[in-house]
Amino acid sequence: MKPNIHPNYQPVVFQDGNTGTRFLTRSTTTSDRTTEWEDGNTYPLVVVDVTSDSHPFWTGAARVMDTEGRVEKFERRYGVRKRPAR
Repeated sequence: MKPNIHPNYQPVVFQDGNTGTRFLTRSTTTSDRTTEWEDGNTYPLVVVDVTSDSHPFWTGAARVMDTEGRVEKFERRYGVRKRPAR
């Protein structure tokens, strides 16, 4: 293997911006913000919009998609277009 081609992984704390849940993992991302973790060490803090703690797929709060077809929904909203006779 070639030396010095692999990224530098470091411990980083990710925080869910919606729920506030935090987790410590290794990442190549960096941040100017820091936070103290449960072990007493200080790590870079990265705040993200969505994690598995707030994503609808993982929380079971997924939106229910309507079963009506798109064409029928469009025709109901904008009216039925008359098709030319062949």
